Amino acid sequence: MKNNRFIDRKGMINEYKQTIQPMGIYQVKNLSNGKVLIESSKNLNGSLNSAKFQLDVGSHKNRVLQEEYSRLGQDQFAFEILDRLAPKKDNPDYNYTDDLETLKGMWLDKLMPFDGKGYNARPKLA
Repeated sequence: MKNNRFIDRKGMINEYKQTIQPMGIYQVKNLSNGKVLIESSKNLNGSLNSAKFQLDVGSHKNRVLQEEYSRLGQDQFAFEILDRLAPKKDNPDYNYTDDLETLKGMWLDKLMPFDGKGYNARPKLA
């Protein structure tokens, strides 16, 4: 008889690795001036936590956003999920990269977070 007090640690780790994380589009919004940074992610929760951490320690890759965050403080910024990408449960090996880029492009077109309106660089024309 198996004792239920023992946890199958390897099984839990494997199950976690197989779980598809929430994917989609998020923004970092400067509440004092309305500027936003739009990003896509295959792991929304992880990316949001990472962005917050990088901004808190002063190492975010977007220098303008980092400067304003450091100057204004974390209370002047909101981290929000804008859109989620539904996983394709029938195809576990599906690559979501192109879908996320398309979705991000749609949000960039909608919000136009460039120059004085945001922290994103304008897309280069092909």
